[in-house]
Amino acid sequence: MDTPAVITSLLETDLYKFTMWQALLHRHPATQAEYRFVCRNPGDAVFPLSELLPEVNAALDHLCTLRFTEDELAYLGGLRYIKSDFVDFLRLFQFQRAFIHAWAEGDTLHIEARGPQVHVMGFEIPVLALVNELYFRRFDAAAAHAEGRRRLALKIDQIHALADEPARRHPFELFEFGVRRRFSGAWQREATATLQRELPGVMKGTSNVHLARTLGLVPIGTMAHEYLQTYQALGVRLRDFQKAALEDWVQEYRGDLGIALTDVVGMDAFLADFDLYFAKLFDGLRHDSGDPFVWGEKALAHYAKLKIDPHTRRLVFSDGLTVDKALALYRHFADRVQLGFGIGTQLSNDVGLQPLNIVMKLVRANGQPVAKLSDSPGKTMCEDETFLAYLRQVFGVGQSV
Repeated sequence: MDTPAVITSLLETDLYKFTMWQALLHRHPATQAEYRFVCRNPGDAVFPLSELLPEVNAALDHLCTLRFTEDELAYLGGLRYIKSDFVDFLRLFQFQRAFIHAWAEGDTLHIEARGPQVHVMGFEIPVLALVNELYFRRFDAAAAHAEGRRRLALKIDQIHALADEPARRHPFELFEFGVRRRFSGAWQREATATLQRELPGVMKGTSNVHLARTLGLVPIGTMAHEYLQTYQALGVRLRDFQKAALEDWVQEYRGDLGIALTDVVGMDAFLADFDLYFAKLFDGLRHDSGDPFVWGEKALAHYAKLKIDPHTRRLVFSDGLTVDKALALYRHFADRVQLGFGIGTQLSNDVGLQPLNIVMKLVRANGQPVAKLSDSPGKTMCEDETFLAYLRQVFGVGQSV
C-alpha cells in the first residue's frame, strides 16, 4: 500500500468478536452468513464515502495478508475463557479476500462479507476502523488531536470531580469501547493510555484486544447482537432463539463472560426469557438502545421479582454514551447495583469533527433474514419486512419499536 496500513494486527478488534467466534465455532461451525456495511448518517459526511473505494480495496487487500503472531496467540491463550483448540484455529486463520467485496453506487459505499460465518464474522470491526481512518485522514490530524486532548482533559476533570460528591455504594467504572468509530488507531491509543494514566482507579479496561495487550489493560466484552441474531436461523423455534443462544453461552463459558445483551427483540421480550435460571447464571445485563434510565429500572424490578440481590449483579451501559450521561446514570443507580460504562465514540472520536455513524451488521444466516428489534427505532435492522413483521408478532412487540 502507498499509505500506512490502518490495521496492522488481527488483535485490533473488539474482544466480543473472539468470544462470539469461539462459541459459534464450537457449536455452529457450518453456518453461512452475510454481513453488510451501512452508513446511518450519509448526509453528515463531508464528502461521499464512495470516494474512498480505491483506498478501501487496498486496505482490504492488506487486511487479508495478516496472520496472528505467536505472541498474540499466546496472549489469547492466556485468557481463562479462550480454549486451546480455538487458538489452534486462529493459528491457521487468514481473512479470505474472496469473501468480502466493496463497490460504489453513486455516492454510496457498499461493503459486503459473505461466506462461512467463522470466516467472515471477524471482518466487521476492522472494516469499520479502516473506513473511519481513511475518511478522517483527509482532515487536519494535528488540529483534531489538539482539540481531542482538550476535550479529553475536560472529561477527566469531570470524573475526578466525583470524589467531591458523597460516596456511593458502588464505584464509577469506565471501559473504552471505541474501535469501530475512532478517529484513528493512533488517537485511540493516545486517548486510552491517557485515561489509564489519569484515572487509574476508574479506567478498568478496553474492548480493543490489541490495546489491552500492549497497554496492560483488561480486555472487556462478551456478546453482540450478531450472536443472538444468528440463532434466529439455526433451526430452533423462533420464540426460543434467545433462550437457545443464552444456554449455549452458559455451556461454552460456564460462569465467565456473564453479561447478557438485552435488546435484540427489546428489553421486555428479553426479560420474558431471562428467568431465574439465567438470572442466576449471568452476572448482569448490557444496555444498548432505548431510554437507559427506564431500562435500568426494568432490570432492577426484574431482579427484585426474582428475589436476586441487585448488589450482586452489574448493569453495563454502552449506547452512545457521553461522560455527562454516564455520570447521570451513575448518580441514579450507584447505590442500588454494580455499574459499568462503556464509552466509545465520545472517547475515540471526539476531536471537533462530525463522527460517521457506520455499522456492519449480520443481515442473513443460512440463507434466512435475521433482525434486531431495537428499543431505539433508528437501530432496528432487517432487510426483510415480512420477517420483521413475523418476529414482532412472535414476541408481541408493537410496530412502534
